[in-house]
Amino acid sequence: MEVNRDEAERCIEIATTALRNNQLEKARRFLEKAQRLFPSDDAQALLEEIEKAGYASSQGSSPGTQNGTETRRRVNVENDSAKFERASDSSKSYTSEQLDAVKRIKQCKDYYEILGVKKDASEEDLKKAYRKLALKFHPDKNHAPGATEAFKAIGNAYAVLSNNEKRRQYDRLDEERASPSRHGPSAGDFEADISPEDLFNMFFGGGFPSSNVHVYSNGRMRYQHHRAERREQRRDGGLAFFVQIMPVLILVIVSALSQLMVANPPYSLSFSPSQGHTNKRLTEHLRVPYYVNDRFSKEYHGANLKSVERSVEDDYISNLRNNCWKEKQQSESTASTQAPLYVIDLGLISTKHSACTARALFLSVFVYDAR
Repeated sequence: MEVNRDEAERCIEIATTALRNNQLEKARRFLEKAQRLFPSDDAQALLEEIEKAGYASSQGSSPGTQNGTETRRRVNVENDSAKFERASDSSKSYTSEQLDAVKRIKQCKDYYEILGVKKDASEEDLKKAYRKLALKFHPDKNHAPGATEAFKAIGNAYAVLSNNEKRRQYDRLDEERASPSRHGPSAGDFEADISPEDLFNMFFGGGFPSSNVHVYSNGRMRYQHHRAERREQRRDGGLAFFVQIMPVLILVIVSALSQLMVANPPYSLSFSPSQGHTNKRLTEHLRVPYYVNDRFSKEYHGANLKSVERSVEDDYISNLRNNCWKEKQQSESTASTQAPLYVIDLGLISTKHSACTARALFLSVFVYDAR
């Protein structure tokens, strides 16, 4: 039933877009489909407004009457669209606990307090704190006022503290700020050269080297630093590339060892005759293909089947993120080893990576919302 509800909401969104474009026939079809899938007051209200606009009586009308009807329809379409958008906004509710948590983040004085860790916290402590807070304050999960700013602050705090060099600079500036005789720049001026969404996507998509996150004081790009860093990367050549892909190799090795120590899973994402996974199925939610053995239908149903399909979708999204991350690393390595010093187009690399990760991020958010 929950799947039908999601599909019904999608039909209502399509119908609303059609209303804005004055496509009443298309809007009516999708609204009726939404009512069949999952009846709702929003869809019924829009259907009634379409009928009031004179859709049923518009056939065979004179040109003058049709022009007047079209004008009334256009006004009703705009009113209905605004009404539906207001209803959608109001549906994004939040709890008092979420609002209190946002206020707490805003009142924090430094990055350690934002993440809720001590100043001698280890890298593992930082990762645990960020993982917990990022999921809690992600804008798609937390609709409280100020949640987006809190999410950005959490990402910025982790980006700074997870980089050893920038963490030392941050601590030094924090000490200078606390000293009454010295007036250095504010520690809050540190900003990561990566968006909170990219950091979130890369973090939950599989290990990535924290040294890839560059931080700049006062938000200004230090271009000389960039050029020197790129020259150093080109000198390192293959060694730098090996260091970059090392987390992926470790992840693959750990996954292989874990599979040897546990029983075979009840499914495979690919056709695997050696394990008996030859029967193709699709998950109910995202329609992800997977393969099972002949006994699967008898052994898994109801809640057990939903749990298996949730694992299938999680594995699919995780693989998609990892593949995108490896593509980005390979593109950067190819550009740094083959292109002249002045030809490397980092913007193009970033654009390709953004296109690659867009689907992974979309599927990830889609799954979070559905659960």
